[in-house]
Amino acid sequence: MTLLDRDGVRLTVDATDAAVATVTLANAAKRNAQSPAMWRALTDAGRMLPGSVRVVVLRGEGRSFSAGLDRQAFTPEGFDGEPSFLDMAKGPAEELDRLIAEYQEAFTWWRRNDVVSVAAVQGHAIGAGFQLALACDLRVCADDAQFAMRETSLGLVPDLTGTHPLVHHVGYGRALEICATGRFVHAEEAERIGLANLVVPRAELDAATADLAAALLAAPRDAVVETKALLRGAVRRDYEEQRAAERAAQGRRLADLAGLGD
Repeated sequence: MTLLDRDGVRLTVDATDAAVATVTLANAAKRNAQSPAMWRALTDAGRMLPGSVRVVVLRGEGRSFSAGLDRQAFTPEGFDGEPSFLDMAKGPAEELDRLIAEYQEAFTWWRRNDVVSVAAVQGHAIGAGFQLALACDLRVCADDAQFAMRETSLGLVPDLTGTHPLVHHVGYGRALEICATGRFVHAEEAERIGLANLVVPRAELDAATADLAAALLAAPRDAVVETKALLRGAVRRDYEEQRAAERAAQGRRLADLAGLGD
């Protein structure tokens, strides 16, 4: 069942299992290069998820997951109907901040507690493509996957929510080195340093992602939601605060299992 199909983004829900949704980057001719229109469509995909969905798979059609920002953004004319980067730089700081915040929404909802998001990455995941993969909770990578953060080579910074998860997964020093050099992180290294949860041969990427989605659905939904919330909150809580959060969450689960929940 297709719920959205525009601007290089397609949202579908499995007809046989409404707990799984797939968001596909569907502009293979441009290696799924990204634009503001695509970002708005990705934001809308998050808003349109049916309440039955528990797992969201993000994939890219064609040879690459996403080659990053469409280079048309750097031309004087930019995209039709969109402010060019030059216009954005010349405008009020408040408007620039508002526009970037709007673009970031496409990268934000994947980490919400009621779903688990899985990026299936093949080929290149560069810049905005790398950040979109980082926006997801989990990453299954084909053995030809290549990540790179190229913003600094363009005189920019990664600003699509990728810096926080990158530092979380690989640590400050390695994150700085990856961003400042713009080098490629290949699939084997990505798995070794914690960027990839699993690396499989390219031909097995879809099957491995489907297997992971099925495994994520095995536990009761509310238990997974509570566990994800606990783990996400752990990075900002100290040890005692996390102990208290665990107790509160377990209390809610026991009450629910005893039929005492709201």
